[in-house]
Amino acid sequence: MTDRTKTAALSRRDMFRTVAGGALGAAALPRVAHGAHHESGPDNDLAVPENGYAYERVPLKKDVITVSAIQSRVRAVDAARPKRGIRDNLRHMLELIDKAQFYGGKKDLLCFHEFPITGWHPWTREEVQRVALEIPGPETEEIAKKAREHGCYIKFGSYALDADWPGHILSITTIIDDEGKIAARDWKARNIKGVFPGFELFTTTIYNVLDQYIEMYGADAVIPVVRTPIGNLTTSSVQREPELFRAMAIKGAELFLRTATGGFSIDDIKMCSVYNGVYSVIVNNAVSPDNPGFFDDPGSGGSTIFGPRGEVLAEASSKFEQHVTTRINLAEFRARHRIPDVHMALYKPVLDAYRPRYRPGLFADYLPTGLEDAKRYLDGQSAWKRGG
Repeated sequence: MTDRTKTAALSRRDMFRTVAGGALGAAALPRVAHGAHHESGPDNDLAVPENGYAYERVPLKKDVITVSAIQSRVRAVDAARPKRGIRDNLRHMLELIDKAQFYGGKKDLLCFHEFPITGWHPWTREEVQRVALEIPGPETEEIAKKAREHGCYIKFGSYALDADWPGHILSITTIIDDEGKIAARDWKARNIKGVFPGFELFTTTIYNVLDQYIEMYGADAVIPVVRTPIGNLTTSSVQREPELFRAMAIKGAELFLRTATGGFSIDDIKMCSVYNGVYSVIVNNAVSPDNPGFFDDPGSGGSTIFGPRGEVLAEASSKFEQHVTTRINLAEFRARHRIPDVHMALYKPVLDAYRPRYRPGLFADYLPTGLEDAKRYLDGQSAWKRGG
């Protein structure tokens, strides 16, 4: 009986408990973390430690790991005939994995940007459905082979489809472990709004189907942290939302694996490390010739790895393709690290009284057909009005 068949006899949440740590196909959905839970209260399913020095983790396979941010091109595929472009982009990605491992010693973790396989273009929903990957699928199988060959973890982002979410377009960050298994398949937490002239993003995020997401996957999956033998990893393509990263740090995240395509705020990445005492890896795209619709330099470069005090451990020397590499002594880090010491009683009344600009769950009611339709729809849903 297949894993998908078994789900008919299980609740969605129970299924995640059964497949945690399974093989590539079985781990295809967001995982629910276990371990240091609160004993009682509404958050008793959240892996938040009561002792900030004793956050949940697994033993390290080695004291020191080597991490690389691979700053690579972004090239949008032809949505009318996407197979060839996807094949070419995947081949290039696999070549870069080999190059990163060829010189300078073995790398334990390779990090790519948001869209190394599909690229990004102002597509409609219908077009993205032709472009988006299935995870797991043929592309992840090829990347898994490289992970096994080199004995390394590989992280990358992509548009993705999911049979459990028909009609939805997901922005997924995937981590494949050194055995070729999917260790993480993280949804984007939320999309930025109100910054693009004339359009908004229409990918489905956790925030805009929040109730259904929690019902299917559990509350702990909303803020994902995967505990691995190379550290507690968390991923995000979200920018400038320090509350999100604080929550990840409170749950014991040690390495923040962040992605961008077309620019980001370097101070945002740096201060995430400073405020939470963690490592941060930001991967942006390189100069990208022949990317349809864009100049060669669409906000490229700047890939950097920061230490827990915001110190630069490694940074890109140019905007061209390269790997940015550093060694991290995780054993030494863990000997002194604790989760953030937050004085929540000071802030919680304000946070509880805060009214967000957009309520969660908007894409449970309507799925925009494209970027301009997303703009029209979200403009009509804003709870904030100028002069109001």
